[in-house]
Amino acid sequence: MTDHSIIFFDIDGTLYNHDKKVPKSTKDAVFSLKERGHDVAIATGRAPFMFKDLREELEIDTFVSYNGQYVVLRGEVIYTNPLNKAALQSLTDLALLHEHAVVYMDHEDMKASAPNNEMITTSMGTLKLKHLPSHDPVYYKGREIYQALLFCQEDEEHYYESVCKAFDLIRWHPNSVDVVPHGGSKAKGIAKITEKLRVPPERQYAFGDGLNDVVMLRTIVNSVSMGNGVPEAKAAAKYITKPVDEDGIFHGLKMVGLL
Repeated sequence: MTDHSIIFFDIDGTLYNHDKKVPKSTKDAVFSLKERGHDVAIATGRAPFMFKDLREELEIDTFVSYNGQYVVLRGEVIYTNPLNKAALQSLTDLALLHEHAVVYMDHEDMKASAPNNEMITTSMGTLKLKHLPSHDPVYYKGREIYQALLFCQEDEEHYYESVCKAFDLIRWHPNSVDVVPHGGSKAKGIAKITEKLRVPPERQYAFGDGLNDVVMLRTIVNSVSMGNGVPEAKAAAKYITKPVDEDGIFHGLKMVGLL
């Protein structure tokens, strides 16, 4: 069993500020953790190809992506949990019927069911990615899809929730929800890593701010919500630190005694 701790960080609103940059205090804090012998990992709803630059910047090779559905430990894939193919076909059929777009995501790429969709451009544009998904309405066929994005308004998602029981829908933007396997979460992905490394619960830490962090913050013993976190994240966490743009990571790590 390890004598060191492992710390999982969400990306958007946690490692990244609202300009999708890592504050200097955050970067310094991450490297200070490593110098002290701790393991540093990422836990995000993003696809692996969406944060390759961040992993290189922070020299991190352990991560939970797709909200727990694609897990990598020290550069090696140790767990995958793709979407049920039949259920994804049903979701696709419903989305087509209601003229809602879907983006399908595997470990290498993402494709959209509709071309030039304004809701895709508006919501995914906030992530400041190098490329938005191109059009391929059958990308989900014949491959493992680990997460989908459904583009609909908040008052429209309840219909999908009532019909698509195989999936959980987690809103990340007014125009979009993450579609993940029912019961899938960052917490379950984290468990795959901590079990392999034999890290006891008291040495596990997690930082987050969004709705997709709630289960993680509720599950991990030493959980920290960012000051800019949604109310649900703050309620789930053991600690609340300052906002990301106010050296929130640094202050949170000081608060829990890691720095």
